[in-house]
Amino acid sequence: MRHKVILDCDPGHDGALAILLAAGDPRCELLGITTVAGNHVLDQVTRNAGAVCAVAGIDVPIARGAARPLVREPIVAPGYPSGSTPDGPLLPEPQREPDSRSAPQFIVDTVLAHAPGAVSLVPTGPLTNVALALALEPALAGHLRQICLMGGTYTRGNRTPAAEFNILVDPEAADAVLSAPCPVTMVGLDLTYQVRADDGVRGRIRSIDGPVPRFVEELLAYVAAGNGELGNPVPAVHDLCAVAAVVAPEIMTYREAFVAVELTGRWTTGMTVTDFDGRFGREANTSVAVSLDRDALWAMLIGAVERLGRAS
Repeated sequence: MRHKVILDCDPGHDGALAILLAAGDPRCELLGITTVAGNHVLDQVTRNAGAVCAVAGIDVPIARGAARPLVREPIVAPGYPSGSTPDGPLLPEPQREPDSRSAPQFIVDTVLAHAPGAVSLVPTGPLTNVALALALEPALAGHLRQICLMGGTYTRGNRTPAAEFNILVDPEAADAVLSAPCPVTMVGLDLTYQVRADDGVRGRIRSIDGPVPRFVEELLAYVAAGNGELGNPVPAVHDLCAVAAVVAPEIMTYREAFVAVELTGRWTTGMTVTDFDGRFGREANTSVAVSLDRDALWAMLIGAVERLGRAS
């Protein structure tokens, strides 16, 4: 079975790896990429997505999305630990112009063009595009297979003590997505921090010949150097974990929970309040990824890099 996926992203280093995994894993059919302001401004992340596709010979539509959150002032994170732009390797020019449709319209059109339950939406940045698409077409939620998002945390945040960056940027959008009547999986920091590109992983990537593995190693070397200045030189690879949860859900374990987004807290705005025990008396609305098989995840990425390297 090939999983049909739309990747909604704001690449970024780990966003670049998510694109490569979605395009290179044989179990995944990447239908398109949509971009949203987050790690950097919209123009930059859109160019990044096109450049990554150019490096790896990936030919899918790319649609520009929201340049700012639904109601709040933008928060942009250049230089944040996950990296804002792939500044390490030299990026080529994108090979195709962005799709003429907005990202929300592209999402609606693409999902509804397939059978109900066929398409998974994988957002790895702020959830603005997804919320706008759900508002644009009320039938969208019922037509999706799932929304599998990288974001949130059930312990501590990375931008504030309470909030993970993607949720903090647009908490109203995150609230709309978590309230949508479709299956939602949250792949948050508690899961993604378990996966770090250590020397062993990078050595395996260096052993593969070709421009794509070389690009991946340059990305990881650059972000490792930046993270080293922050005290942790072994980079986490957040975004590709959400792709993996769709393509190979069996490599992770999950707990059902009611998850709500704090919208008005003085110190806790953007917090994903995660109730595993039913203390609020609310039905679970989210499958929360809590652990994974690291070796299986790295095997997936390395296999995708090898396949893209041969294709390019």
